[in-house]
Amino acid sequence: MKRSWRGLIGLTVLIGLGWLQGCATAQNPDPFETVNRRVFDFNDRVDEVVLVPVAQSYRDWVPQPVRTGIRNVASNATDGWSAINLFLQGRGGDGLSELTRFLTNSTFGLLGVLDIATELGLERYNEDFGQTLGKWGVGPGAYIVWPFLGPSSVRDSIGTGADQWGSLESRITPLTDRYAFTATRLLDTRARLLGATGMLDSIALDKYSFVRNGYLQRRRSLVYDGNPPEEEPPPEDRYDPAADK
Repeated sequence: MKRSWRGLIGLTVLIGLGWLQGCATAQNPDPFETVNRRVFDFNDRVDEVVLVPVAQSYRDWVPQPVRTGIRNVASNATDGWSAINLFLQGRGGDGLSELTRFLTNSTFGLLGVLDIATELGLERYNEDFGQTLGKWGVGPGAYIVWPFLGPSSVRDSIGTGADQWGSLESRITPLTDRYAFTATRLLDTRARLLGATGMLDSIALDKYSFVRNGYLQRRRSLVYDGNPPEEEPPPEDRYDPAADK
């Protein structure tokens, strides 16, 4: 019975995301801007009141070597899934390199506490399933801002679900240890972004638009490995030779 309910919920979510996918266009990637802005403001307030003070305390009180070790373990936990995504994208050589990186750090690096692979010259690719879907030709769909999770898109929302399933983080038991690991990972990430937040507040006239455009451009660049094709201009901006006759 539980499995049936989970399947029904999963199917409902996929149908809803599929509908959202069709709502966006190249000229309007944010068809739900009004709702997204409200969620963005909510997230921003939570960040200001809760996350920033906690992240500052974490940065100030936890020694740098410990924070580096936590960051390395968290990164290593995703490297195996990154290798799988590289194989799914048809990048066999890069996939083998990423898998070698994961195995090296998991064994000689004490489950990833030490980043031995980087010292050996093995590159980290950080491929996720959202990027894989993009490689397969799936468009980003509508831009979405999720409560607490922040900016995303229809494609990346589906990808995030797969990433959660594929990461070693989801295999940690008991659940209390998994939640503690996830909370520590997110806290470390937020602490590293404290400087960027201050800069964003000072330079962005419209913080929401700045974050949205930066997110969409970055994800597009990642899908095309840093070399995205030029986007076609809207139909009204295209040159029509017949108009000059």
